[in-house]
Amino acid sequence: GYKNIMENCMENAKALREGIEKTGRFEIVSKEMGVPLLAFALKNTSKHDVFEISDSLRRFGWIVPAYTMPADAQHIAVLRIVVREDFSRSLAERLVSDLQKVLKELDSLPSKVPVPVAPTKADGSENAEKITKYWMKLVAKNKTSGVC
Repeated sequence: GYKNIMENCMENAKALREGIEKTGRFEIVSKEMGVPLLAFALKNTSKHDVFEISDSLRRFGWIVPAYTMPADAQHIAVLRIVVREDFSRSLAERLVSDLQKVLKELDSLPSKVPVPVAPTKADGSENAEKITKYWMKLVAKNKTSGVC
């Protein structure tokens, strides 16, 4: 029983992953093994962020939390979906469809992301860039082992 439930959850998580990847707008940062969950970040945050996407998805009845990462990577934000036993393939397809609607709507709106001030070495931007690169390499290296 439990094995079949988890296999079904993993298959639905895979379908959801594929649908989100097809949008071309997100980078999947969670691993494909372990728990049936999906964590993903916007590739381009110059105009909108994952918090806006999370808020907009609520209008469609979805609760998709947006989080910032822990210390030393808090400038990275992700959306997270946990695929439960009652999350069917058709729900995965509907969520991807609603996500595409949200992205289209946000594209038509003015940016809510503040325009950044030109970075200087004094503001630590050089360090933040190094941390981001390190974190992304670590995620890519560990994508297939353990859980997110």
